[in-house]
Amino acid sequence: MKAAPHTALRQLLLAEPRRLLLGAALAALTTLGGMALLGLSGWFITATAIAGMSASTAFMFDVFAPSAGIRLLALGRTGTRYAERLVTHDATFGALAQLRVRLFRGWSRPDAASRLLRSPAKLLFRLTADIDALESLYLRLLVPAATALSAAALAGVALGLMQWQLGMVLGLWLLVCGSAITALLLKSAIRPGVARSRAVEALRARAIDLVAGQTELAMAGRLYAQCQALARTDQALARADLALMLRDTRAGAAFGIAGSATLAAVLLASAALVEYRAMPVPLAALAILIALAAMEPFAGLRRGALEAGRLWLAMKRLGPALAAGADADVRTGTDGDIVFDKVSAAPSGTSPLVHAIDLRIVAGERVALVGPSGAGKSTLLALIAGEIAPLTGNVQAPAACLFTQRTELFQDSVGDNLRLAAPDADDDLLWQALHKAGLAEQVRSFGKGLETMLGEGGLGLSGGQARRLALARLLLHPSRVWLLDEATEALDAATAHDVLQRLDRHARDHGQTVIIATHLRREAALADRLVGVRHGRIAFDVRRGTGNFDAALAALRQD
Repeated sequence: MKAAPHTALRQLLLAEPRRLLLGAALAALTTLGGMALLGLSGWFITATAIAGMSASTAFMFDVFAPSAGIRLLALGRTGTRYAERLVTHDATFGALAQLRVRLFRGWSRPDAASRLLRSPAKLLFRLTADIDALESLYLRLLVPAATALSAAALAGVALGLMQWQLGMVLGLWLLVCGSAITALLLKSAIRPGVARSRAVEALRARAIDLVAGQTELAMAGRLYAQCQALARTDQALARADLALMLRDTRAGAAFGIAGSATLAAVLLASAALVEYRAMPVPLAALAILIALAAMEPFAGLRRGALEAGRLWLAMKRLGPALAAGADADVRTGTDGDIVFDKVSAAPSGTSPLVHAIDLRIVAGERVALVGPSGAGKSTLLALIAGEIAPLTGNVQAPAACLFTQRTELFQDSVGDNLRLAAPDADDDLLWQALHKAGLAEQVRSFGKGLETMLGEGGLGLSGGQARRLALARLLLHPSRVWLLDEATEALDAATAHDVLQRLDRHARDHGQTVIIATHLRREAALADRLVGVRHGRIAFDVRRGTGNFDAALAALRQD
């Protein structure tokens, strides 16, 4: 594996190292307890039968100590199995949750927003299916491997105490045979596993495209072609499943043959040792039963080996993003000036849109970036927000909150949509924000209040109500810097003026730094400073109270 897969492996193991190690130890202890229970039971039954053959040995034989040992192993095995399931799954889920946070941090780096817009389905697949695939690395590969090694060691030591040559041969045979079958299965399963993972992703994407775009596909005469592409993808998935099934069947047969051969060899060796009186019959029974159970833990690696392709592909995909997330510089500051120092920048995949920008915005200022569409206003806001990185120069800015003409609401309750800005906010704080946004009475009229469920994209609210809900969320956000990108473009004049008045009132009361990208006079009127942007350069910089400010404001488009 290359560096990228190794990165994902390292991040997973370092996320919850103690609990992951404890879980593996409990799994190994459970398996060892089961083998010991089986062996001790066989020894006890055999020894009891032999002791009962004569009255003298029957009275002298101690049945209580082995019985107590059997009960202890049975109860202990049940307890460790329960604890192992709790610890391993809790540790795995905790580790995966931390990896998702790292993945989000990796996507919070500059240019992440544009990448999300270009390939949202792929990145969603990384966040869900690929992260979930890492579960197999620990639960179905590392833990079973530790268990199998422990079982081989126990079998070798137990038989070695009876006859060291037999114990050494058995231990080596288990390690070599079990590891070889697992390695061959893992190697042969990578290619169909990768094919299956890609087919599942493609099938999901094409099915969603078919359902979401069936009207457009029908109008373009491509509906049948899309169905055919979906069918071909489903056939590719079926072929990958069949290939994995065949490999699983062969591996199962190989483990079955290896287990039978191990049992037969130990049976013959034990019989020979008993015949030459080198081993008591009860110990021979113990050896045979341990050999019977020794190969089973290696067979438990089959499922993990079959998922090796999916796991390898997930680790390869996630490695770079997780490495970036570990080093991501997440802005947390809330105060400070915004400084552009000879900055040139461009949205991802385009030619430079702003050139050699030198600009300072003092904390608490209200500045409007004015100019025609395509002049570079939104690019400057994206630089401040950290959504894109400058090609040249430096940008210094505290954490900021972006408020655009597009309202991003989710299929969730009104309260949970608000808590995206303030996760710890109580209901009183949410109602205060709704009141300031002019939406409190309307939300109360919904019946369920803050628990009112919204549809996808805020379905159930009018355009003005959705805008006010977004405004309430903005007011809840702790950032002291607001970036308003044509925030009232799609609103009617009355709603737009009300939203702007509420923004203006809150900004003045709390000393917010407000930066507005607009070509509308009503939005620019909130500012005390107008910065003109033309062809990606600063054309003018005027302040309120001057004739140039009034002239620049009057030149903007009216409502």
